[in-house]
Amino acid sequence: MNKPALHNLRQRAAQAEPETRSFIRKLSKKKKHRLDEQVHELHEQAFSQFSCLDCANCCKSISPIIYERDIDRIARHLQMKPSAFTEKYLKVDDEGDYVFRQTPCPFLMPGNYCSIYPKRPRSCRDYPHTNRKNYHQILDLAVRDTYICPVVFEIMEELKKSQL
Repeated sequence: MNKPALHNLRQRAAQAEPETRSFIRKLSKKKKHRLDEQVHELHEQAFSQFSCLDCANCCKSISPIIYERDIDRIARHLQMKPSAFTEKYLKVDDEGDYVFRQTPCPFLMPGNYCSIYPKRPRSCRDYPHTNRKNYHQILDLAVRDTYICPVVFEIMEELKKSQL
């Protein structure tokens, strides 16, 4: 696997998208039993060479879904009432989910550090989802994430090469 690179990520993802979508359509018709195993292996390889602190594209460009448990945990950490936290930092998106009002994330600090890292939202903890079970269930989301996360881009490129 190539070291995940930020350089021209959006351009490379756009160029690869038709092939990636075609690959995903073919993959959805195949047995998916090896997909999790292969993606998890690629995840480990990628993150042995890449630090999210070098990038933080996710924090800079998309907002995670914020669940009630997240609101309670983060508000308590910030010594705020959940309602005050919600009013100050959150909005409801088109799907009816709470998300941050702004991008980049209001908790993103210099050096791409997160000021609430130990209490960060579950969606942030799980991103980029390349170590989750049943990865086939989020392949369409993975296409979007190739534009945001260099690790997801490299994993997709490696999967296409392997043809599972």
